[in-house]
Amino acid sequence: MATPNYNYEKRQRELAKKKKKEEKLRERDARKTSPDGEFGQNPDMDAEPDHSQTQTPDGEAPAPAN
Repeated sequence: MATPNYNYEKRQRELAKKKKKEEKLRERDARKTSPDGEFGQNPDMDAEPDHSQTQTPDGEAPAPAN
């Protein structure tokens, strides 16, 4: 019976990791250079957070300013 070629298996795993990493980098670069939130970017991420419904440390909503 033939012995397993561990070096070949390890090399194949390394190549698969390298390929996956390169694909991720290409997708990341495509998202950075794409116009207007293409590729599933969330346009709300750049918006300011809405602090109108924040709570005070005691857990109650602040009284509205009159």
